[in-house]
Amino acid sequence: MSGAAGAGSLPSELVVHIFSFLGAPDRLRASAACAHWRSCLFYPALWPRLRLSLRVSPAERPRLDFLMRKCGWFVRDLRLHFAADNYPGPGPGPGPGPGRDQAAAPEEEERERPRPAGAGGEAPPPLCPRWLELLRTYLELVLCVLSSLRNNRNLQKLSLFGDISILQQHGSISNTYLSKVDPDGKKIKQIQQLFEEILGNSRQLKWLSCGFMLQIVTPTSLSSLSNPIANTMEHLSLLDNHIPGNTTLITAVELERFVSLRSLALDFCDFTAEMARVLAASNHVPLHRLSLLVHNISVMHKSLESMPEDDDWKALTRHSANLRVYIMAFDIKSDDMLRILKPGMPLERIHFDSYITCVSGAVVDLISRQYDKFLTHFILMNDVIDMSGFPDLSDNRTEDPLVLLAWRCTRLSLLAVHGYTVWAHNLIAIARLRGADLKVLEVTEESIDFDQGELADQDVDPVHNLIEQVSLGLGRPWHAVMDIELLSVFTEPTRHFYREMQSFSEGI
Repeated sequence: MSGAAGAGSLPSELVVHIFSFLGAPDRLRASAACAHWRSCLFYPALWPRLRLSLRVSPAERPRLDFLMRKCGWFVRDLRLHFAADNYPGPGPGPGPGPGRDQAAAPEEEERERPRPAGAGGEAPPPLCPRWLELLRTYLELVLCVLSSLRNNRNLQKLSLFGDISILQQHGSISNTYLSKVDPDGKKIKQIQQLFEEILGNSRQLKWLSCGFMLQIVTPTSLSSLSNPIANTMEHLSLLDNHIPGNTTLITAVELERFVSLRSLALDFCDFTAEMARVLAASNHVPLHRLSLLVHNISVMHKSLESMPEDDDWKALTRHSANLRVYIMAFDIKSDDMLRILKPGMPLERIHFDSYITCVSGAVVDLISRQYDKFLTHFILMNDVIDMSGFPDLSDNRTEDPLVLLAWRCTRLSLLAVHGYTVWAHNLIAIARLRGADLKVLEVTEESIDFDQGELADQDVDPVHNLIEQVSLGLGRPWHAVMDIELLSVFTEPTRHFYREMQSFSEGI
């Protein structure tokens, strides 16, 4: 008997069992052995979860259509990431960067960090035919996915992220593109209806995460969930910077149904004092993770007047003793941050990202004093347009705020800085204070500065001395980050927030 005939004679159950020990690539290769093995490839037991990162490209449509047709009706855990070129140029060629390949893998896009429209005062780019094509393709891919999921009653986790950065960064003009691609709004309406059908048909959904998916979620979407499903939902994240004016995707009244939430992610301006009181009610299980995106666009169009006060945070933490909060603040004024950061907030992670508005030393000092028992992650990113000098947090201060942060926050395990002046002697002090407990210390080479005395000493190479002293302090080899693109947090801000929010919420 030939090898092929022998393989073809194995019972389907045995072939599926063999496939279960293989990773997805090996499983696909093994299925080429014969028609019988190929027919066993898409048994539901083999594909309980799918992790897809899709280029917004017409070439993806046939592959996506095939995969969703095979798996969409039974997959239990779907995580889908739509990736697009950042800032395609106004002409027919590729976007920024010489020789950019439009079909490059999504991972390569991590090296792009687009600047939002309006940063530095530049005008939004003109309408571009490629953008129209990108948006048209994006709508088609979303329709393909949602159509395949509409009757899936086994779905337990659904995570959708729309990393189409050119549209997210130019929210003000996305409606112009939509009106050209979908003039009567039929596709958008169909997408919204399909999403509501998926929620309405779900019988096991525990995790729902939708981030920056262009107009997929509406303020009425969650009403499609039945009470039994809403009552047992464990994670909910709804983020969309295209929601106009004061519109919110979830209200405190709607949140009352979600009594089993263990993790929640929202725009900070949508997280009101009333919501905090709902979550602190005795009929709700304790909340463990709360991720909040504080975006300058939201703060501009919505009010901070409804945000939780310190008493609201204290009541919430009394009910949820293990609650931890993750905040990303994007181009937020220091005065606003001083209002937002209440003492009762159990802040574990904070990430400042800016193109215009720099963080003040007063904000860093407040964080180190208020959250010394909680803080583990502190990130400062600043893409300064004027490269003549970075802001110095230690100006007019006896002690450097970052050194005080390292001294006070004894649980600090990650510190990353770019675009702020970090003096070499302060960097050494930080390494000595936290030692091996500081698992990640990333500072870009261009952010490090030296005192004149250090530079004047002819007997010591200041750079070599810095590397040696920081390495000794940490108890491991250390180097400054020479290329900003190698910084672990170097990415488009909403992408980084969504990725970190997912792992933060899953780490309960």
